[in-house]
Amino acid sequence: MHILLVASAFNSLTQRVFAELGDRGHRVGLELALGDEPLREAVRRTAPDLIIAPMLRTAIPPDIWSAHVCLIVHPGPVGDRGPSSLDWAIHLGATEWGVTVLQASGEMDGGAVWATARCPVPADIGKSDLYRNEVSDAALEAVLLAVERFASGTYVPRPQESTGPGAEVRVRPYFEQSLRRVDWASDPTETVVRKLRGADSQPGVLDELLEEEWYLHGGHAEDTLRGRPGDLLATRSGAVCRATVDGAVWIPELRPRRRAGGPATFKLPAVLALGDRLPPALPEIAAPREHSPEYSLGVSRESPGGRSATHRTWRDIRYRENGQVGFLSFTFPGGAMSTEQCRRLLTAYRFACARPITVLVLGGGRDFFSNGIHLNVIEAADDPARESWENINAMDDLVEAVLTTTDRLVVSALGGNAAAGGAMLALAADQVWCRSGAVLNPHYRLMGLYGSEYWTYTLPRRVGAEEAERLTRRALPVTAARAREIGLVDVVFDSTPEDFGSVVARHAARLVSAPGTQRRVSEKKAARERDEAVAPLSEYRERELARMRATFFDPGAPYHALRAAFVRKVKPSSTPEHLRAGASPVVRDARTGGAALGTTSAAPGAAPGAATSDAAGAAPDAAPGAAADGQPLTGHSSGSL
Repeated sequence: MHILLVASAFNSLTQRVFAELGDRGHRVGLELALGDEPLREAVRRTAPDLIIAPMLRTAIPPDIWSAHVCLIVHPGPVGDRGPSSLDWAIHLGATEWGVTVLQASGEMDGGAVWATARCPVPADIGKSDLYRNEVSDAALEAVLLAVERFASGTYVPRPQESTGPGAEVRVRPYFEQSLRRVDWASDPTETVVRKLRGADSQPGVLDELLEEEWYLHGGHAEDTLRGRPGDLLATRSGAVCRATVDGAVWIPELRPRRRAGGPATFKLPAVLALGDRLPPALPEIAAPREHSPEYSLGVSRESPGGRSATHRTWRDIRYRENGQVGFLSFTFPGGAMSTEQCRRLLTAYRFACARPITVLVLGGGRDFFSNGIHLNVIEAADDPARESWENINAMDDLVEAVLTTTDRLVVSALGGNAAAGGAMLALAADQVWCRSGAVLNPHYRLMGLYGSEYWTYTLPRRVGAEEAERLTRRALPVTAARAREIGLVDVVFDSTPEDFGSVVARHAARLVSAPGTQRRVSEKKAARERDEAVAPLSEYRERELARMRATFFDPGAPYHALRAAFVRKVKPSSTPEHLRAGASPVVRDARTGGAALGTTSAAPGAAPGAATSDAAGAAPDAAPGAAADGQPLTGHSSGSL
């Protein structure tokens, strides 16, 4: 079928629906909701069989939904109505929620139901994390079922009131800031954390701090530090710690309230945002070492989810061990990695490489792996060009460290999405393991960048020069399943977001005891030496960085305007043409992609610059699990690990 997606932004869910439908043989295009008339023109131009709105903040005009079946993806169970569904789910402490695909009608969220799917709401979850994971899984399940029912030509959608028990209509109002307000003098830590996590990405919790108004983004409980409620107690890795009546909370990011007539504001690490406003005596307190005195950055025997066995605190980089497997996890807000974060992660990586382990797992968390350099921090810098240069070099240093690790196997574990330099960081490992719900964007050009992170070596090495050129030129999202088919990733686990960490841990343990593991370590060392003899890694880096430097330090380069628009969330004037053209139906072939653990899945890297794409594009936007036991959906069977 020809399916037209209509969305307010090309966000994570829209990208996933876009790519998954293309994988299933549909011809998919997208039109951003930038006004009624452009939408009418898009419908006239494309004549779609079906219209789907994965994320829409405005109503579809009646003349469109009365002439075409338009399916709205609502992030709430049947009967739930209103614009703040997930905010209410977290506020009410729901343990289960749902997604409903309903037909557009004259009543907002009141149309007939084509499909619905339930999803769990994990304890202490943030709204954006919930949306990108459990809700995304449920949304895709419901969308695919609705498309199947529509294609049958026989299914009749049911009115919401007739869909079964518990389907009564609940109209919930917009979740105002008055409902989010923190009363520091009386709200316990659990309440404060729930309010902060219910607004972690957008819109934030409006509050007063150091006599100015800020939106607070994200929150993590702290059980040890104490102080007068509302006071700042400490800093750690860019976050600030603020006292509550019975403990404290760590707040990673802040955004100043926009002044009347002033420019749009954007999130920054809290310490950077506050700058000189911070009290000079406020201490920087490192994360506790816990259980292992040798690692100052925090080796611990924590669970894969990161919860301490002794007390709650916050850290964005963790290292733990289980036998011969080391796990280096990192959770940076939005997946962005600043110069400082890259350097701290590199320090942690070097520590892990000094440990007596056989397998080192990078990532393994349930949300973003990485999205590359930190555009917000760059935009806020006194010299954005210089900060861009420092940031990309810090990313390159980290990737180089992974590429040159030859005495153990390194696995990148992607529980969530990865893009641009973050995707290339994943490819530096020997194996890339991915959750079925993850979406990859292995390209740079939509930000007007050539890219670095040794992509001209690692991407062709995995998928071949032709596919590497195609991925970077088309600049479209890639599903985990498709990434496995083309060799971009090695294993896809069909697990829930919550189970991904434990699934990775089990398979990493199996890898340690696999008969061929030591042989694979030897083979990868020999392969690295052969590749170095053909073209040293330094050549790839130098050529990539020459292009990047020319862009960073050219005031007229599109990158600067694209970055500013992206950071400030400026609405585009039109839908980018590469999205209108859309995803062509995937023609599947017989190749299996990937390779045995510890080897590359394609020929060694081509000469530096063999796969290139320097066209600047428009500003970018940043499979449901069927087997809860986490067996691979595609790729190696569990027995081969």
